[in-house]
Amino acid sequence: MGKVGGRVVSRATETHSILMAQFLFESDLHGLLKLDAPIPNAPPARWQRKAKEAIVGSTGPSPDVTLTPMKPVNRSHSTSKTPSKTPGKSGSKAQNTPNKTGGDRYIPNRSAMQMDVANFLLTKEDSSDETPTKKEHQKAWAMNLNGFDVEEAKILRLSGKPQNAPEGYQNNLKVLYSQKNTPGSTRKTGRYIASMSDRILDAPDIRNDYYLNLIDWSSLNFLAVALDKTVYLWNYDSREIIQLMQMEHPDDYISSVSWIKEGNYLAIGTSNAEVQLWDIQQKKRLRNMISHSSRVSSLSWNNFILSSGSRTGHIHHHDVRVAEHHVATLAGHTQEVCGLKWAPDGRYIASGGNDNLVNIWPNTQGDNGRPCPVQTLTQHQGAVKAVAWSPWQSNVLATGGGTSDRHIRIWNVCSGTCLNTVDAQSQVCAILWSTNYKELVSGHGFAQNQLVLWKYPTMSKVTELKGHTARVLSLTMSPDGSTVASAAADETLRLWRCFELDPSRKKEKESNTKSSIIHQGIR
Repeated sequence: MGKVGGRVVSRATETHSILMAQFLFESDLHGLLKLDAPIPNAPPARWQRKAKEAIVGSTGPSPDVTLTPMKPVNRSHSTSKTPSKTPGKSGSKAQNTPNKTGGDRYIPNRSAMQMDVANFLLTKEDSSDETPTKKEHQKAWAMNLNGFDVEEAKILRLSGKPQNAPEGYQNNLKVLYSQKNTPGSTRKTGRYIASMSDRILDAPDIRNDYYLNLIDWSSLNFLAVALDKTVYLWNYDSREIIQLMQMEHPDDYISSVSWIKEGNYLAIGTSNAEVQLWDIQQKKRLRNMISHSSRVSSLSWNNFILSSGSRTGHIHHHDVRVAEHHVATLAGHTQEVCGLKWAPDGRYIASGGNDNLVNIWPNTQGDNGRPCPVQTLTQHQGAVKAVAWSPWQSNVLATGGGTSDRHIRIWNVCSGTCLNTVDAQSQVCAILWSTNYKELVSGHGFAQNQLVLWKYPTMSKVTELKGHTARVLSLTMSPDGSTVASAAADETLRLWRCFELDPSRKKEKESNTKSSIIHQGIR
């Protein structure tokens, strides 16, 4: 009986142990499957670590602090990253953590701001009495201590000029204020200017004489060219060449040509002191006006008044409507008058001579019928052949000097002041103003024999047109203002399309051909 009883007790104890083990297993399993209970011996969640670090960083270590999800915690501004997802907040869209260390989505990061420097700049006293040497020492100390110049710090800077952007920096934002002014002349227009001439014409036997004016372009698109003792007309539209006239005596030659504004009559000056008037439609000489005693090297029209300058230094006004054509004489030069041009409004006529003078004459006569110049410009140091009036400002004149001068000057003829001057570095043979752009073109001699485009009023060089192998003698412009013709001593004429309007800017121009005002009055 004793053995049987002990066996029963042992079996009961074993059964109790098995039941306890099963109970503990089920209890542990139940605890593991319960998600809302804390997992023992598990690492803390990310938000718990961040919150703990924030509290430790602000108040020091505190082991008794208990962190609970969804409960607000007093956090200080730290430079740590913001949690990518807020605990307990569900959502299909995850919030991205800022990539920049120290950034915060709501509170600005002031760790990079130089607040101490700003406070120093705002509270420091005026140091205008410091010597340059002391300032240099202070700058060196600031560079060594701070790594930057305190005077150039941008934090809370209330005075001084704005700092320039570093070289290579590009800002695509609209500039509201800049330390450097951007001049309008540097703005790119985008206009294409061909560097080669559009057309080259032969000009055999053209006289290589600086003082003569041998080409002119009419409003009817005829180009008149004087080749020694013959005058040719070239029709730009049909490319037809017409021989208008030829001097009879072998020693005589053509010294100047000039079209009337309407383009149907051509004035021709000769070496034997004659001024001839030709009708190109009938190819007939209308009259021969003789008043000079030497060759006529320059001509210019003002309605029905034709002015001519001669080698004697005298300028004669011819009224081509009447038989007694010589109506006035201007005596203001001691040598040959090689440049002569009426202003577009007809108020003044400018004359340039081999005596280095530029005279501005009024349209009305002076006292006792003896005209006197209103201005005499004496700054040029060489012969003045290049004379041109501005098409936009009636009182502005451009002149160019010869080999001894080599300068282009812009004048206000009312006051006689020189508005601008530029050294062309070569002989200035001719000047023209563009009617399509605010630019000038000049023709030059040795050594480049080039045409130069200048921006007005800055007189900055736009471009150079090269091709002639000898000096440029004369320039003239097409009636539409797009093409410049140059005659040179290399016996060629070149057409340059340097002022052609862009297609986007081109406007339709009215073609109204007026009959000449002297059509019925010439005898």
